[in-house]
This record gives sequence, structure tokens and C-alpha cells, in this order.
Amino acid sequence: MASLIPETAKKGALFTKETLVSAAKQSEGCHIVPIRLRRAIKRYLREQENPNMRRKVLCLSQSFNKIKDANLLLTASTSKELIEDPFKSLERAQRWKIKSAYGDIGLKYRDDQTIAYIASRMPAVYSACYRVLKEVKRRLPGFAPKRVLDFGSGTGSVLWAVREVWPHSLETINLVEPSKSMQRVAQSLLQGLKDLPLIQSYCSLQALMQNLDKSDRMHDLVIASYVLGEVPSVKDRITIVRQLWELTQDVLVLVEPGTPQGYSIITQMRSHILWMEKRKCRKSKGVSDAASKDIVSLNKDPNGAYVVAPCPHDGACPLENTGKYCHFVQRLQRTSSQRSYKRSKGLPLRGYEDEKFCFVALRRGQRPREPWPLDGMQFDTLKEQHAKRNPKPLEINYEDQVVSEDDGVRCKDDLVFEDEGVSDEDDPVLYDSDYMETDSMNDYEEEEEPAARADLGSGWGRIVYTPVRRGRQVAMNVCRSIKQDGSEGCFERVVVTQSENPALHKQASRSLWGDLWPLSSNELQENETPKKSDG
Repeated sequence: MASLIPETAKKGALFTKETLVSAAKQSEGCHIVPIRLRRAIKRYLREQENPNMRRKVLCLSQSFNKIKDANLLLTASTSKELIEDPFKSLERAQRWKIKSAYGDIGLKYRDDQTIAYIASRMPAVYSACYRVLKEVKRRLPGFAPKRVLDFGSGTGSVLWAVREVWPHSLETINLVEPSKSMQRVAQSLLQGLKDLPLIQSYCSLQALMQNLDKSDRMHDLVIASYVLGEVPSVKDRITIVRQLWELTQDVLVLVEPGTPQGYSIITQMRSHILWMEKRKCRKSKGVSDAASKDIVSLNKDPNGAYVVAPCPHDGACPLENTGKYCHFVQRLQRTSSQRSYKRSKGLPLRGYEDEKFCFVALRRGQRPREPWPLDGMQFDTLKEQHAKRNPKPLEINYEDQVVSEDDGVRCKDDLVFEDEGVSDEDDPVLYDSDYMETDSMNDYEEEEEPAARADLGSGWGRIVYTPVRRGRQVAMNVCRSIKQDGSEGCFERVVVTQSENPALHKQASRSLWGDLWPLSSNELQENETPKKSDG
């Protein structure tokens, strides 16, 4: 095992206590929808005649509930059979030919449903996609997609998110959306924007394959957001994801609602792609003697796939069959259209909402072997920190504290004079989404580079659910790898106390749901030591 660890891990620590916090930060605060998108939505809703808009929004929500009920009718046996061995149930000649195009089997959006979607759902879907793509950019700093495929593009939420995350690299984006109403709305929202990439719309993947040359079919980034749940067939879902993976040159991103059904879909598609690529690797290793090659040559193998986010490993999901499901939350400030048309159950509507989502980002190739972040780092306990302190003697200058009566009265008068202009009245409640109207329509702010970035090795765990802070200890649920190569993972509860490790306790107290957690490879050796049996 020691020969598989890079030499950089033996030289010393790669991170400091300060850079660990920056590298582990992946969650976003309360997201504000860009002014460009808010203005486009307001303009479109103003142009449309929208009587009974609240009723239309409620009907759209009921349609989504029907989709959830349809997903519950899918039997677990059929799903398990297709995931474990999809070649068993289909003939070789018609292995992956889908019988119906997406749009015939999915939810068909009418004009009234499309307007309701724009008013109620598009800002939340955009925020979730932005959060996912932002993490992909953090984990892959050299990745800047030029060609993008958006399957199930809808009203163009992914297009807006990609332009915000990579404003300068995008050259071509292909949209696949069968609903003509959605296509018209997506075009209408883009009116007035400058420096747009080449945008091509298609009704199905078959139409895209027929109109593009073989050299133009590969895309740097392929994303399917909030669409697989609308396909009420496990077989068709696997077929669609397989076709999307064949069109992926680098990264594939799948996003679904943060529900048990959405988690089940993401887990199935993740397992299928990893299984399929492992099968290809075994075949290629059988032809060429790849077992004798070193790790560097394996990383250059074009076959294979690994998870960029959120999983720190490529094994089976440890939350399967546990009653829990992996999902994340993105908070966003509600736009004026959402506050106008959304209903609340007898309570004042909040100025924000929490969008729950599940996602997976897969990349072609082999997972890189990186040193674990805590290897080589030394931490002091709280008792050791107190012992190392060298307090300086307190020096008091009594002459500075002698103040004349005139000076004291004059200081008091000055303070009163300064406070005369202060008003005790509270400012009215304003939202950033309301008064940030001075931003430029086409300028994108350059974000500051983080002090450190988390690598793609298996030494970073993922915090799932909100950490619990009790006194001087923090308890977190962490999904982590239990092998150096990231081939297997587990879900465990990590408790960090201030007395044992003040530095990590400070980081844990600032960690949020969705952040990373640094690990040490020494823990693997402790877990792999055989335990003595009682007999």
C-alpha cells in the first residue's frame, strides 16, 4: 500500500490549518438570482396575460406530485435487474434502442404550465444548477467547457447557470427539449443579452445525432437537470443516460429533486455508469497486460469513470437500504414573481426558500491518487496549547488615565453631538433581489480565487445533513472512502471536541451541510487492522 501513495505525501503536509477551511468550503450561502435573469422573467410575465396565475402554479405543483406517484410504482426488482446486468434483459441487436422519444413519455408542458413554471420554479432550478456547476468548477480548476449539451433544457436554466460559472469559455450549447412552448420561452428570455454562444435547439437526441457530424457530437460538459424523473420507465432512463454518456467527452452532470425518488434515480444512474466503465476496463486489461503498469499509466487510461462530486469514492452508496437518502439544500432569495404567485399555508410568505436537490458529477478516466489532506499535519490539544502560551506582563501607564474635568465634559458633549443625527427608527425590510437594479446587464463579476482547492483524491469526506453543535463538540455525518484508491466508502458519524483538537473543532463549527471534511490515511490503517475474535 505504501508504494501506491505519491511521494508528495511523504515530504510533509500539503495544507495548513488556514487553507484547510478554504479547500473544504463547497456550500453556498443564500443565493441571489442574477439581475439579468430576474429582469427577463419580469419582462416575460408582464407581456403575458396571466389571469389566475396562483391557480396555475398550484396545478403545476400537482402535476409534479403525480410524477412522484408514478415513480413509486416502479418495482425495485426491475430496477435492480437493469442496474446490475442491463445486458441480460435485452437482445443484442436491440440492446439500447429506446422505443419512445423523450417528450412522448415525459411530462408535456402546455403554455399555461410553462408560464407557471417560469414564475414559480425556474429561479429555484437555476440556483440548484448554479450550485452544482460551481462545485464542479472548484474541484476541476482547469476545466472550462466550450461545447455543452443540455438535455431536457426546459426554459434554459442550465444555460443561464453555465454562463454565470464559465462566462468566457462557452462557445456552443445544444439544447434538447421536446416542448415547443418551453423552447419559445427560452428564446424570449435571452432577448437583449450580448455575447451569447451558438445555441442550437433539438426536439430529441435522435434529431441531434442526425444533424451533427460525428466530430461535433462529443461535448465537454453534458448535463441533465430535473428531467429523468419525468421519464416513468427505468429502462428508458438507463437508455437515455447511456446515450448521454456516449456524447460526453469529459464531465456528465445529473441533477434531480432532493426527494427519495430523486435520490433513487441518481443512485441507479451512478451505479450503472460506474459498472459499465469497470466492465470496459476489465476487458481492456484482459487484452493488454495492464496489471503490470504503474499508477501513472493507469491515470492516462481513457476507459473508466469516477465521481467528481458529491461522493468521495466510487463504491456503492452506503445510504442505500438505510431509510436515509443523500441530498443537499440551496437557499435562495425569492424573486418578486415567486413572492407574488406562490401560496403559503396561512402564514406570511418567507423572503427565501430552500431548494433540495440530489446530483452526481462523473468524469471519464481513473480517479487520481492524491495524498490525504491531514497526512503530515500536527495538531495540539487544548492543554498543549495552553502550556505553550507565553503571556506578557501587563504594563499600565497611570499618567494616561488622569483626565481633567474639562476634558471629560468636552468628550461627553462631543459624544452627544455625534449621536444627535442618529435615528432610532428601523429601516424597512428590503431584499437584495429588489433593490440591486443598478447592476450591468452583461458584466460578469470575477470571483476571488480560493486560498486552496480540494483535490480529487479520496482523502476528503462529504458532510451530509446539518452538523450538530453541542457545547464544545461538533457531531457530523460524513460519507468517506475507506480505501486508498476510493473504491469503497462508508457513512459514519464524526465527533470533534475542542479539548482534543481545537483547530479541527474550529473548522467543524464553521462547516455546513455539503462541505468537505479532511481525513488522514492513518485512519485507514486503523480500520484495516484485524480484530481478535473472542473465541
